[in-house]
Amino acid sequence: MRHAAIIGGGIGGLAAAIALGNDGWQVTVHERDAALPATGTALGMWPAALRALDTLTAGHAVRETGSPQRSGEVRRPDGSRIATIRTPPGDPIHLISRPTLLTILHRAAATADLRFADPVHHPESLDADLIVAADGVFSRTREQLFGPAYRARYSGGTAWRGTVDAMETSTFVEVWGRGVKFGVTPQEGGRTNWFASAGAPAGSFHPGAEVSTLRRMFGGWAAPVQPVLQAVTEAGVLRHDVYVTPPLPSYVSGRVVLIGDAAHAMTPDLGLGACEALIDAVALATALRESPTIASGLAAYDRRRRPATRRLARAAAAAGRLSRVRHALPVRDGLLRASMLAA
Repeated sequence: MRHAAIIGGGIGGLAAAIALGNDGWQVTVHERDAALPATGTALGMWPAALRALDTLTAGHAVRETGSPQRSGEVRRPDGSRIATIRTPPGDPIHLISRPTLLTILHRAAATADLRFADPVHHPESLDADLIVAADGVFSRTREQLFGPAYRARYSGGTAWRGTVDAMETSTFVEVWGRGVKFGVTPQEGGRTNWFASAGAPAGSFHPGAEVSTLRRMFGGWAAPVQPVLQAVTEAGVLRHDVYVTPPLPSYVSGRVVLIGDAAHAMTPDLGLGACEALIDAVALATALRESPTIASGLAAYDRRRRPATRRLARAAAAAGRLSRVRHALPVRDGLLRASMLAA
C-alpha cells in the first residue's frame, strides 16, 4: 500500500488525507498543534469548494451546518449600495466557521493516522512515498525546498476579525470606505461574523486598544457596522497582518507537493483561500489516480493547479489594491461594479 505523509492538519491537510485515503493510500497527518482550534471566524464555501467537499463526503454536513447566501452587497459608509454580489447558479455560498469545518473534515478523515503535537522539521525525514506539505502561509517546507526567496511576504494590509454572539445577521455586507473596509456575514449558531482591513505598516498592532482603533476608523458608519462595533470586546478581536506567497516555479519538488497556503497564500479579498485548499486536495488525488506513476501524477497536479491559483492570487491582490484606494472614489466604485458584473 502506498503511504502518504501530510505535514499540517488544517483544512488542506485534512482534505488531502480524506481524498488520498478514499483512493486506498495509507495516510499519516503530522500536525504541530496539540488539538483542533476551538475558535475561528466564518469561511465562505463557494460552489466549486462545495463540489470538492462532496467528493470528500463532507458536502452534506457543510450544507446542513453552514449559513447559505445567494447574494450580498457592497456599500458605502453611509449605507448606500455600490454593487450586488451574486453567486453563480446552483449552490449558494455556505458560510461556516473554521472550527466547525475542521471538525467535519476530521470526522471524515477517520481512517488517517492523525498525530497532534507532532511537528515535522524537514520533509526528507519522513518515510513515505508521497509528502504533502499543507503547513500554511509560513510553510517551513516551502522555504527548505525553494529557499528564502520564497518566504512569505507582507502584503501591505492588516486585518481584524471576530464574532459577536446574540446578534443574528441574515445577509453578507461589505462596506468600503476611504482605503478601508468592514464586512459582516452570518455564522452558524445565530452569531455574526465580522472582518475589517486597512493598509498599515507590518506589526503596527495596538495591544489592548484594538477596539478603540476600530471605532476610530469606522465610527459613524451605518448599520450593520455600527451595531457590531458597539458589541465587540477586546477579547473578541483577532488581528493579523496579511502575508502572501511569492509565485513558485513549481508546486512539486521530488516526492513533495505543496497545497493550500503553503503553495499559494493570497490576500483574503476574494474569500477563496480555504476553498482553493479543498480544491487542491481533490485535484491532487485525481491527478495521482489518473497517472501511471506518482511523479507523473504530481506533474499533472502542478500543471492543473499552479496557473489557476496564480490567476486567483493576482485577482485577489488587485481587489485588495482597489479596496485601499483613498481618492477618486466614484472611479473606484465604477470599477467595483464592473468587476461584479464580469464575475
